Amino acid sequence: MTSTLTRPASPPRPQDAIRRRTRVLALPEARWAAAATAFFLLALVLQLAGAPAWTWGPLYAMSYCTGGWEPGREGLKALRDKTLDVDLLMIVAALGAASIGQVMDGALLIVIFATSGALEALATARTADSVRGLLDLAPATATRLTADGGEQTVAVEELTVGDIVLVRPGERVGADGRVLDGASEVDQATITGEPLPVAKEPGDEVFAGTLNGTGALRVRVERDASDSVIARIVRMVEEASETKAPTQLFIEKVEQRYSIGMVAATLAVFLVPLALGAALTGSLLRAMTFMIVASPCAVVLATMPPLLSAIANAGRHGVLVKSAVVMERLGQVDTVALDKTGTLTEGTPRVTDVTPLTDSGLDAAALLTLAAAAEHPSEHPLARAIVAAARERGLTLPDTEDFDSTPGVGVTAGVDGHIVAVGTPARLLNGAGDPAAPVVRLEEEGRTAVLVTVDGAPAGVLGIADRLRPDATATITSLAHLTGTKPVLLTGDNPRAAARLAAEVGIDDVRAGLLPQHKVAAVRELQAAGRTVMVVGDGVNDAPALAAAHSGVAMGRAGSDLALETADAVIVRDELTTVPAVIALSRQARRLVVQNLVVAGVFIAALVTWDLAGTLPLPLGVLGHEGSTVLVGLNGLRLLREAAWQRAERASGH
Repeated sequence: MTSTLTRPASPPRPQDAIRRRTRVLALPEARWAAAATAFFLLALVLQLAGAPAWTWGPLYAMSYCTGGWEPGREGLKALRDKTLDVDLLMIVAALGAASIGQVMDGALLIVIFATSGALEALATARTADSVRGLLDLAPATATRLTADGGEQTVAVEELTVGDIVLVRPGERVGADGRVLDGASEVDQATITGEPLPVAKEPGDEVFAGTLNGTGALRVRVERDASDSVIARIVRMVEEASETKAPTQLFIEKVEQRYSIGMVAATLAVFLVPLALGAALTGSLLRAMTFMIVASPCAVVLATMPPLLSAIANAGRHGVLVKSAVVMERLGQVDTVALDKTGTLTEGTPRVTDVTPLTDSGLDAAALLTLAAAAEHPSEHPLARAIVAAARERGLTLPDTEDFDSTPGVGVTAGVDGHIVAVGTPARLLNGAGDPAAPVVRLEEEGRTAVLVTVDGAPAGVLGIADRLRPDATATITSLAHLTGTKPVLLTGDNPRAAARLAAEVGIDDVRAGLLPQHKVAAVRELQAAGRTVMVVGDGVNDAPALAAAHSGVAMGRAGSDLALETADAVIVRDELTTVPAVIALSRQARRLVVQNLVVAGVFIAALVTWDLAGTLPLPLGVLGHEGSTVLVGLNGLRLLREAAWQRAERASGH
């Protein structure tokens, strides 16, 4: 061992991830919104308690200042760019309400918009945190081999194409490249989503950030650090997250037109009567009444209560929907693309077949006992699966001796006086025996075949596979019923395993062997065909597709930090059947939004018409405005009931 050796890079620890997360109060938007809310609530309590105006008036003023200065400043900047937005109009409406004595209504409007801005800023910051944390998957340094056989510890950014690096057991690969020498198993689930470590030999490709197993590898660098697969994942997530959905673009257009129309109408209501000889006070009162009754408070509450109620209901059933915009968009989905490992499957290898060979003289229990005893000292995932299978069957494992592990081949150990070897069939056979039939059968069925030999003679074959989630088939059926289109399978796993699983759950469109960029391309291909795509996944390799899709849903228990942050919704308890249910719930919420918008629109139109065509008393205008707000709010709260989720499950075909 030389002094240039570096400590094996380890994956980011949970506490490291926590330190990377932006604290809520670290955001200025959150601090200003919290201050505005605190001042408003204190003032409201004093006002309702009958305290003199001088006690609560300054508190309302502080609420206006702390919550309104930032949207006001941004609105003024937009004005300089000849653009109007609703936020600025809400500040004007709030000030207008205060000027005619409706101080509390104006302050409430300020608080609502300040809180909305803070939540948006927090979501943006958390996504950025997660993207930056992804870079921790790649080690900071690598061991570069020099021409004279020496070793140098260098930063991975200094590696260039053609350099030779040494990757020791337990280290993460420092750069994308190709194996020149050595054999090992590499866990590349972060890149391809494959559930099991992949054997690597000379000529095989390896990726930066993947975890080496028990063997040492010499790797020739083939890509710069800035062009590695893991770096490209980061760029794709950032680019896809910045892309605006058509719905958002439409809202921005409506917001601009509404803003211009409201300003023009308010000025007209004030100036036209004044020009015709009306009194200044009367014209101002009419204009301020118009500003209040025409303000979109009712419209805002017409949309938010149904969506927020649906979010709360979904949360009670294990689905975290990150925003009201997401809840609205989930109902627009007409095509669902799912990852395989960790999404449709549990992501943990399990023994599915124990097949003793005829001439071995062993039964299934004896074969599994020998294999588990030999594998017991090993830390390989397949070894853990074999030992777990033996324990589940209540088998007693004898002691082992002379344990030896060969990367890419398997293990050997002395068990009850016999030499037992467990590993890859092609490597252990060397022409001895012919267990080809069970091996071929298992591999054709998409399982991993593991050969067991006793004293050099083949004794049996074990089949290992990732187990399908119990609710996977029902979920696929429900999604097909709900969207009218069968789901699509997008996986980095091998085509044979993917096809077997797809046939089992009822998926026809299978796209296997995909790297992250290929998954993004598949999503964009579906979108180009006019599909509104939801992606359901769990790994880092799924994050770019989650960001590129119209809606992204991550599995919560085993999901990577990046997938959880990038996704629009998270299935907290990994219950797949909640995916179609939340789509159906979103559609219920969208229907209630339409109902509420109609009610709000009718009230606004009636009150505005009354104010323009007659004389609408200010108290009656406020009553009508607030009454419509309460009405649509209560209507939206219907989705809080348990019956709403039950209706969603029935609508999804459960």
